[in-house]
Amino acid sequence: MDFDSNCKNKKTANESMLICCMLFISEARNCAALDLIERAARIDPESVIVNKFEDRVYNRIRFTIVSYVVVDSTGSPIYSPLHQTVLAIVEAAYGAINLELHSGAHPRLGVVDDIAFHPLAEASLDEAAWLAKAVAADIGSRFQVPVFLYAAAHPTGRAPDTIRRELGYYRPNFMGSQWAGWNIPEILPENPDHGPSHVSRTRGVTLIGARSWVTLYNIPIMCTDVSTARRIARMVSARGGGLPTVQSLALFHGDDSAEIACMLLEPNRIGADRVQAQVEMLAAQEGLDVEKGYFTDLSPEMIVQKYMNLISSRRD
Repeated sequence: MDFDSNCKNKKTANESMLICCMLFISEARNCAALDLIERAARIDPESVIVNKFEDRVYNRIRFTIVSYVVVDSTGSPIYSPLHQTVLAIVEAAYGAINLELHSGAHPRLGVVDDIAFHPLAEASLDEAAWLAKAVAADIGSRFQVPVFLYAAAHPTGRAPDTIRRELGYYRPNFMGSQWAGWNIPEILPENPDHGPSHVSRTRGVTLIGARSWVTLYNIPIMCTDVSTARRIARMVSARGGGLPTVQSLALFHGDDSAEIACMLLEPNRIGADRVQAQVEMLAAQEGLDVEKGYFTDLSPEMIVQKYMNLISSRRD
């Protein structure tokens, strides 16, 4: 009781130390399941949903949730409302979604596919990593789900795409461009950081990490040929010799189009305008039209402002 009381007393002094959680769940079509999950996300008024992005073709939703982090007299993080909020969301998702029955145009490894923590305002990456590791340990033990840590939450700082390649994340298993059911071995090729090595086919695997802000930017192209879309995505990415600090993936998005889904790891260095221009150039070489891309989330500044506004209105 004293611990909780002390944390709440320190909240005002530390409310500029904010952590943003981007929580990706493999579902966007089951309205009843999404309602249960969102209700779980709103249980604690100190954790605020500032945005959500859902796509029925991808069958995927992302909640962007923000709260504060409390540190002790030595500067070490000791508490954040996000911890229990994320666990409540995860529990609701596992209770409402069966990965064996899931299909969509976006790759995924689990019902709760990815949980990424980002420092905002005056918080540091160390505090985001502390929270990521605490949440990962609880998910692994409480729900018996394999959890792999990445970026600042892992001792080596390994990248999430490295883990995903090892687990077969990028290999469609349905109709050449779709993912359906559980599609990797139930005994994992390497031990997770938390949880069992044996995978529940209904829940799958979860990746959890902490990293500096990344920008997610999707660009629609009028293309129905799998190999062409994937070639463009590869040539845009740093891995394929394209733009530094850019990762990209070709995903089909309807009967007559695809999207080049891009992650900008250093958006201040390589921004959306440059990525848009690169995709347009590569698509033109293939005789393809390109639409203006779109961001799937708000900017860090907008997220902080929206959080502050929502918290203030609740207090009033």
